[in-house]
Amino acid sequence: MTTDGLRVLLAGPRSFCAGVERAIDIVDRALAQRGGPIHVRKQIVHNTHVVAELETRGAVFVDELDEVPDGATVVFSAHGVSPAVREEATLRGLSVIDATCPLVTKVHAEARRFAARGDTVLFIGHAGHEEVDGTLGEAPSSMILVEDAAAAATVEVPDPERVSYLMQTTLSADEASEVVSVLEKRFPALRGPGSDDICYATTNRQEAVKAVAAESDLLLVVGSANSSNSVRLVEIASKCGVPAYLIEDASLIRPEWLEGVRVVGLTAGASAPPHLVDEVVAALAPVSVEERVVARETIQFTLPLAVRGPG
Repeated sequence: MTTDGLRVLLAGPRSFCAGVERAIDIVDRALAQRGGPIHVRKQIVHNTHVVAELETRGAVFVDELDEVPDGATVVFSAHGVSPAVREEATLRGLSVIDATCPLVTKVHAEARRFAARGDTVLFIGHAGHEEVDGTLGEAPSSMILVEDAAAAATVEVPDPERVSYLMQTTLSADEASEVVSVLEKRFPALRGPGSDDICYATTNRQEAVKAVAAESDLLLVVGSANSSNSVRLVEIASKCGVPAYLIEDASLIRPEWLEGVRVVGLTAGASAPPHLVDEVVAALAPVSVEERVVARETIQFTLPLAVRGPG
């Protein structure tokens, strides 16, 4: 891999957001305080490196609660769960530690509130994503999933005068706006959340990618394939006209990507550890590394009572 004269432009912000840091810290503390095994429903965050590291320390990742022994400790992932899952945990006598991102919790509360006032809630998101499953579970009889602008153009609701929308927190802001625009034209009475559902970290990373893509011949996004926000970063770079690739880590960089490339843009999804970015920079061995920072993130989220204190 020849990288003579290569420049790397780092997008800022990149890597972990406050919700991801909180979720990982919760599992860390639970392991320190209670010892292993600590069961975690689904991946705590969507990154294979994070999951593998926690597994070495005693975390056991399961798909559903029936894999957790009665009375054991279980952590709910950052993506949130439906009320049905919470009820099952209670019935099973499980000790629950909730690592749901507070910004996802906000959307859950909005779903309950909008449904309670009699609205049909159009939820903009991607089918099968854990956050989407959990949010739809808050008011299943009142919510309809709308995946894209085409679906928005055809969705039907019982009463066009009583309709609202919510969003998955990790969407592309531009695509989500397009969907809302279609819905607003079809349903003039449409109401949305008081503040944006797409989380600040998702938006910041998307804006940083746009800034870096404008100067780059190639853009690399560090993240896992099931990370919605990481996949959106690749899509945004591609729409900017820049070849872009999602990589788990430096070992997956292909030499042919770098042929004729002078400037590589580099970022990481909100669930990707910062050290993976450092390893990519080391592998590229550039002559210079610069950073394009579009925002400074200072938000921190409080830990749940179950894991506060020593450890």
